[in-house]
Amino acid sequence: MQTYTVIPGDTLYGISKQFGVSVDAIRNANNLSSNTLSIGQVLNIPSYSSSLVYMVKSGDTLYSIARFYGVSVNDIMSTNNLSSSNLSIGQELIIPIEKDSEPPYFTYTVKSGDSLYYIANMFDTTVNEIKSLNNLTSNLLSIGQILKIPTTDGLQIPVNYQTYVVKRGDSLYAIANRYDMTVAELMSLNNLNSTTLSIGQLLKVKNIEPEVPSTIKECFGQGYIEPTYQTYTVRSGDSLYIIANRFGTSVDNLITLNNLTSNTLQIGQILKIKEING
Repeated sequence: MQTYTVIPGDTLYGISKQFGVSVDAIRNANNLSSNTLSIGQVLNIPSYSSSLVYMVKSGDTLYSIARFYGVSVNDIMSTNNLSSSNLSIGQELIIPIEKDSEPPYFTYTVKSGDSLYYIANMFDTTVNEIKSLNNLTSNLLSIGQILKIPTTDGLQIPVNYQTYVVKRGDSLYAIANRYDMTVAELMSLNNLNSTTLSIGQLLKVKNIEPEVPSTIKECFGQGYIEPTYQTYTVRSGDSLYIIANRFGTSVDNLITLNNLTSNTLQIGQILKIKEING
């Protein structure tokens, strides 16, 4: 972080334009309660890197994004030339992270049976990195404790991906293993800041066929090829009854084919309709 000494005629606004940062950023860096300056006053000027790009996902707000990255809403709005706080899903935002601030991180809530070694292995990081980021002096954890998990530099995020619909019982760890990814890769690809999933949630995953357990392979027999299905993406107002009538099938068939446990649907959920003959 560089410094600047106030000279006659200076204003916070003028200094902010001179260094290409926001007034709020300078005020926050110097714990200022007003815009009043004194000649000779030494100000800390935050140095920003504009290389961090965040893609807006469902449920995001400028406040939640700013809070996660430790910047102000005004900083994000100023950097992205936003005239309002309205966001759209898929919108890309430049996050003005300070060069000498802590790196972006995921959050993870400690569960029963967790250990630092297990968590570090799951996120492809080290125990020491987690302890350092969280200022931990021991390896002891508490259930419900929220840990910052450092992101891994140079994650190999797939360019081509397919969509996966979260089902009951799924976890990020299980899905990541199924598609030959790490949890960190999966979270980064989907801009997730926690490991919590909801049934029907859509995730981007590697565009590969998931590994079928050996016991299932034996049941299928040698040379088994997974059939191709006609699919349908659920829209507002849809129900299983409406979809079944539209495609000339039955509600029971849709439930069986998609392993559904209830008739509840989520907008954006992808349903298998019927097998396509080869």
